[in-house]
Amino acid sequence: MDTNAKKSDLAELKQRVADLEAQIASETEYPAFRPTGYYTAYYATTGFILGIFGAMASLLFNVVGAVLTGRHPLELIRTYLTFPLGDQVFALPEAQNGLMLAIGCCLYLGTGMLLGIPVYLALSRWGASKSMGTKLVIATIVSLLIWVINFYGILSWLQPAVIDMSEENLIVNRVPPWVAAATHLVFGWTLALIYPLGEYVPYQRVSERQ
Repeated sequence: MDTNAKKSDLAELKQRVADLEAQIASETEYPAFRPTGYYTAYYATTGFILGIFGAMASLLFNVVGAVLTGRHPLELIRTYLTFPLGDQVFALPEAQNGLMLAIGCCLYLGTGMLLGIPVYLALSRWGASKSMGTKLVIATIVSLLIWVINFYGILSWLQPAVIDMSEENLIVNRVPPWVAAATHLVFGWTLALIYPLGEYVPYQRVSERQ
């Protein structure tokens, strides 16, 4: 067999190997994941993560508002701490007070992460392809609904029952309704503004993009 014939056979063998490798790759390649409907798990997780930013914005709003009105900067946190501690939280020594406020801030941020789930689910389901104005309206409705449920559907009876003070509800009575509503609105509006950060974008391989 001369050299040219050998080169021809080698080229055919290389082509055959390439064809077999392509067939094996296509048979063993798994299709890319694509959600078939509304991706609830993804948006719930995203809302949980982004909820901390809404909580930080609402807490900062309250800190600034408290300072401007001559109150303790973390007056809101101290008020929420009456849930487990009652009104004795306002008489704690300075060292204990600082620790409790730090714990209260962490709990506030954690609560914001949980409340971020329903807000972001609503935004992604009803406002995904809508304008920012529509998203703000959705966030407003859901945030105010959460405020009403939290304050007047849960805390109004739960706190007196837990700390055995049936004659007074410290959180509902100490936090003016407009302050509580504004706090929830800032939370919801923040999530509406940062909504694009959590949008689901399906992964595409380089070959799919070309």
